[in-house]
Amino acid sequence: MPYTLDQFNRASPAEAEQMLGGLYEHTPWIAAQAVKARPFHSLAQIKQTMASILDKAGVDAQLALIRAHPELAGKAMSAGTLTTESTGEQARAGLTACTPEELQHIRQLNHDYGARFGFPFVLCVRGPRGTGLGKQQIIDTFERRLSGHPDFERAEALRQINRIVEIRLADKFAADPVLGNDVWDWHEQLARHSDPGFAEAGQLTVTYLTDAHRACAVQISQLMHDCGFDEVHIDAVGNVVGRYNADPKVPNAKTLLTGSHYDTVRNGGKYDGRLGIFVPIACVRELHRAGRRLPYHFEVVGFAEEEGQRYKATFLGSGALVGDFKTEWLEQQDADGVTMRQAMQNAGLAIDDVATLRRNPADYLGFIEVHIEQGPVLNELNLPLGIVTSINASVRYVGEYVGQASHAGTTPMNRRRDAACAAAELALFAEQRAARDGDSVATMGMLAVPSGSINVVPGRCSFSLDLRAPSNAQRDAMAQDIVAEAHAIAERRGVMLKLDETMRAAAAPSAPAWQKRWEAAVQSLGLPVFRLPSGAGHDAMKLHEVMPQAMLFVRGENAGISHNPLEQTSAEDMELAVRAMQHLLDAVAVEKLQ
Repeated sequence: MPYTLDQFNRASPAEAEQMLGGLYEHTPWIAAQAVKARPFHSLAQIKQTMASILDKAGVDAQLALIRAHPELAGKAMSAGTLTTESTGEQARAGLTACTPEELQHIRQLNHDYGARFGFPFVLCVRGPRGTGLGKQQIIDTFERRLSGHPDFERAEALRQINRIVEIRLADKFAADPVLGNDVWDWHEQLARHSDPGFAEAGQLTVTYLTDAHRACAVQISQLMHDCGFDEVHIDAVGNVVGRYNADPKVPNAKTLLTGSHYDTVRNGGKYDGRLGIFVPIACVRELHRAGRRLPYHFEVVGFAEEEGQRYKATFLGSGALVGDFKTEWLEQQDADGVTMRQAMQNAGLAIDDVATLRRNPADYLGFIEVHIEQGPVLNELNLPLGIVTSINASVRYVGEYVGQASHAGTTPMNRRRDAACAAAELALFAEQRAARDGDSVATMGMLAVPSGSINVVPGRCSFSLDLRAPSNAQRDAMAQDIVAEAHAIAERRGVMLKLDETMRAAAAPSAPAWQKRWEAAVQSLGLPVFRLPSGAGHDAMKLHEVMPQAMLFVRGENAGISHNPLEQTSAEDMELAVRAMQHLLDAVAVEKLQ
C-alpha cells in the first residue's frame, strides 16, 4: 500500500525513516536527517529538503553517494546484486536486454568514464517523463557527458541522483503527475510538426506561417476546443486565441491574459514558449471538468511568432496585441524571396484586420507567463520553479560588411579589404564590451560569407548582433559603443558597413502585485521562493508595454540548455507549474469576490 503524507508526518522517526528507505543508494543518513524536519506539506518539500541536506553535506559525502551507485548494465546487474529500485529502473530502460554489442559498448563507456572522473556515470534512466529512456538515448547521453568537466559531472551526477529520488519518492506515495504527464504529451504531439529540411533529419523547426507552423496552430486550436474553452480562433497574424468566459453572474468582468509562442528557432527545443501555452490549457481543462467559472475571463494566446527566424522582425504575435505591428514588415522577404504579405495571404489571414487585434488595457487585469528558464540557475540550485523579477532590455541588428573579393594567394595582407575579418573583429569587441559590464551579454549568432571559397578573400560578410542588459540605459550604452566600433572597423579596414536595427525591447520589471501572487503560489507547494532576472526576451516584454506582467520560470534540465534539441524539463516540474498557476488563478478569484 502506498504511503500518505499524513502517515509520514505522524509516524515515529524510525517508521518515517523506513518509509524513505531505498531513495538514496546505500545512503540512509539523508532520509534520517530529513525526517527531523517534519511536518511536510508536500512531496516536493520532502524532496527539496533532502536535496538541500545533500548539497550541504560536503564533497566527500557527495562522492561517497555517487560511488554507491551501480554502473549502468555493469557487473552488479549481471551478478543480480542491484537494489530492488535499481533493478527495476535498469530493466525498464531495456538495459537487461542489451545485445552483446550494446553491452560491450556500454561497459567500455563505463570504464572510460570511471577512468576520467573517478566515479560511476549516474543517469536517471526513467527519464523526464518517468517512463524510461531508450537504450540509444542512454548511450547518446553517456557519450556526450564523457567529455564534460569533472566539477560539472560531479554536480550533474548529484542532480541525476536527486531526480532518481524524486521518482522513487513518488512511487512510494503513489503520486503520479497526471497533469504534468498530459502537458508533457502535448509537447510531444506538437513536436511532430517541423519545417522541411529539418523534419527529415529529426530536428524541430517551426517558423512563421510555414505548413508546419499552420499545422501547429490547428492542433493547438483543437486542443483548446477539447479542453473546454468557450471561444477559440486564429487571428489575423496567426495567434491561436482561446477564451474561457467568466461566471455570467459577475458584471463587467475583466480578463486575465496569458500565453507564449509556438514558433521555434531552427533545430530548437520542444518547450521554449510552448510550455506557456499548455500549462494554462491544462488549468482551463480542470476548471471545465469541475464545472467552475472564475469571476474574470481567462484568455490564453499561442503567439504565432516570437523568435524572428523567417523574417527580420520579432514579437509579431504579441506585438499585434499592443498595437506594434509595423506595416513595413509586410514587404520583408524570407530566404526564398517570399514576402511576409504573401505568406499571410497564403495562410488565409486577413491582413487588414491586424490593427483590430490591439487590446484595450482597461479591459485586462494583467498578463502572466510560464516559461522554461532557458538557463542553468534553477538547475544548479535544484529548484523546480523560480520567480522572474525583470526581463532584460535588448536590441538586435542585422548587418553586412562589404569589402573586395580577391585571390587569397596573390593579395598581400596590407592590401586586403576582408569583410569576414571585419566581422570577426567586431565579434571580439562585442564580447569584450559586454563582459566589461558583468551582467550584459552580446552575441553574434549569425555569421555568413556568401559564395565563400577557400582560396578567396571574403568580399562580403553578413552578421547579426543581439545585445542585452538589465536596464535600458546599460543596454543603450553598450549598443552605442559597439555600433561606433562597427563603423570604426569599417573605416580602418576600407570596407563598407550596412547595419539595421531590427528589434528594440525595453527592460520589463515584473509588476509587484503579480510577482507576489506567483511567490504565494510557489510557497503553497512547499517550495522555497527564489527570484531571478530573465536574460532571455519573452512575449511578456511586449505586453508589459500596456499592462502589468509577471513570469514564472520552470527548471530546465541538461544544465538548463535551450534553443537546442537537448532542451528539457520533467513531467514533475510541469505538474508543479500547473499547480502554481491553479493557485494563482484561485487567489485572484478570491480577491475579485471580496
